[in-house]
Amino acid sequence: MFTDRTDAGERLAAELRRQGVEADIVLGIPRGGLPIARPVADALDVPLDVVVARKVGAPGNPELAVAAVADDGTTWRNDSLIGSLDLTMEYLETQTEHEQRAAQEKFDRYRGDRPPLALAGKRVLVVDDGLATGATMRACVERVREAGAASVVVAVPVSSPDTARSLERMAERVVTVEEPVNFSAVGQFYRDFSQVTDEEAMALLE
Repeated sequence: MFTDRTDAGERLAAELRRQGVEADIVLGIPRGGLPIARPVADALDVPLDVVVARKVGAPGNPELAVAAVADDGTTWRNDSLIGSLDLTMEYLETQTEHEQRAAQEKFDRYRGDRPPLALAGKRVLVVDDGLATGATMRACVERVREAGAASVVVAVPVSSPDTARSLERMAERVVTVEEPVNFSAVGQFYRDFSQVTDEEAMALLE
């Protein structure tokens, strides 16, 4: 159990140091990932930036991710779920385009007048506040790979064990503090899991 996201970030940073993980840049997934990523970037003494992705929800159930798309259009799809729901390509394309525009807008808003995000040849650490299905994280990992990163490490305070194992097939490494067997939602492992505002999250990039 973590007190709040700051506590979780400090404990994640300690675990990364314990495992000897090195990085050239830390990317937090807004909004909730940035309070985790800030102490991680500080502990590793590397820059902090953002990577953004949005879930593409199933018809009538927006929380059920059939895909996820990053700000640059990089897309991860849950093909087995798409097949079982018998979704049309028209639905997927329309919803993916909509979510990609929203992700791009958030990415631009958070980064402001910063130089373009340059990841080619870098060791990138992607951080969020936890992993349930991991849909948005998968799209973010794909986006970082497409940008030419030398390596991608996923780091979160808490994860579903199954999700952590599946992400190990996409990233060089997955680092967690806790992987509870009785996992049902990320928020159950935080005493304070209150929503992070855009203003609070963006202030952590300064």
